Amino acid sequence: MKTRSVYICQQCGYQSAQFLGKCPECGEWNSLIESSVTEEATRAKIQDISIGEKLIKLSSVKSQKFGRLATGFGEFDRVLGGGIVKGSLVLISGDPGIGKSTLLLQCAMQIAGSVGRLDSRIVGKEKDRKNPPSHKPTIPQTQEHSVLYVTGEESAQQVKIRADRIGKVPERLFILPETDVESGLAASEKLNPSLLIIDSIQTLTTEKLTGVAGSIGQLRECSQILQRYAKSSGVPVFIVGHVTKEGSLAGPKVLEHLVDAVLSLEGDDMHAFRLLRTNKNRFGSTFEVGVFEMQDKGMVEVSDPSGIFLEQRISKRAGSCVVSTIAGGRPMLAEVQALCTRTIFPVPTRRVTGLDFSRIQIVIAALSRVAKLSLGNLDIYVNVAGGLKVTEPAADLGAALAVISASVDKPVREGICAFGEVGLLGELRPVINTKSRISEAKRLGFNDFVTPDKFKTLDEAVSYAIHGR
Repeated sequence: MKTRSVYICQQCGYQSAQFLGKCPECGEWNSLIESSVTEEATRAKIQDISIGEKLIKLSSVKSQKFGRLATGFGEFDRVLGGGIVKGSLVLISGDPGIGKSTLLLQCAMQIAGSVGRLDSRIVGKEKDRKNPPSHKPTIPQTQEHSVLYVTGEESAQQVKIRADRIGKVPERLFILPETDVESGLAASEKLNPSLLIIDSIQTLTTEKLTGVAGSIGQLRECSQILQRYAKSSGVPVFIVGHVTKEGSLAGPKVLEHLVDAVLSLEGDDMHAFRLLRTNKNRFGSTFEVGVFEMQDKGMVEVSDPSGIFLEQRISKRAGSCVVSTIAGGRPMLAEVQALCTRTIFPVPTRRVTGLDFSRIQIVIAALSRVAKLSLGNLDIYVNVAGGLKVTEPAADLGAALAVISASVDKPVREGICAFGEVGLLGELRPVINTKSRISEAKRLGFNDFVTPDKFKTLDEAVSYAIHGR
């Protein structure tokens, strides 16, 4: 059995012994990716395999209980679905400098120093349906936890400087400055850690391929090696992946089908808040959001994001409306701001941050028809304060009230919280989890609500919230 390296076109499957910029078969540019191929007698292999022994009835497969390891962050556990699953492969991506390495190093330090303090969770089939896993651990874990942190971007001294800034370094945290994936797995097999962290996948290479680190061939081959190791050994593996300018070329997009969970750490340079989202999760929900704040000593979880996002809100100011949204399984309040100014250009400007641009266009069109306002000569800017991104249609009504408030220069009535979907004809459509949205708003002092249950059309909601009639 011999292993050789070939270049395979990702569009048509054409194989070449050397790299070609353009595929001779389909004509696609830069589609040939280096891959390792094992030469063996395929027909003999098929004859030797006993298919009957591997056929399994799905009805006879017993439901498996997954042991979960707490990360030390309740917000992180929430996004993962209750904690780290044994043998899982998790990809965490984000822009450079967003805080991926800092967050994982903090988790590594807390897990490695968690003798008798962190717990593991057993997630059962029927239990999950009735009682979804929370971020609080339930079953104590008595074994010592060790963590292996494989870093290919930084030296051990650089990691130590960041770890000293975060807190006390535990004895069971091991650092391996290595870019060879086989060497990293050899160290992991010797140590048998509770968690293996790879920072980052763009720096790893395998001896099976001759391509440079960061190429698509190296990324896929190294990720497949890590996947096989995680499933066979039961050691959970966290992979850090950087997002490039293209978003997919040599980036985390080519790895999404290989991993069990894809986490995305979002934020910007102007705000200290970081949002941890999940785009794929085989062991939990894909709608959960974790909120963190970047400080001098690392990431700090925000247990009350609604209060944080509304902390600097100025009341009785035109162009502001509080909306109640749902992030995963919990409600979250946010402030939608709008600014309307008379345009000096033939085509008015529309700028939207934190909301769906196409939905805001629909809201503005509905306002122009229902409220009988001339918005075609106004530049309209809509923003969600604090850097939060709201993707659900429940923010339509709050955005409409903010825009109409800014256009007439009259604030929304004090104490109002709005949520609801706006239709093309100006009707208000109900949204899910109304009770939890109202409960969260009442906790923060809002006692008046503009919802589709109280008002059927956008005209009625605007008349009540803006004009008070």
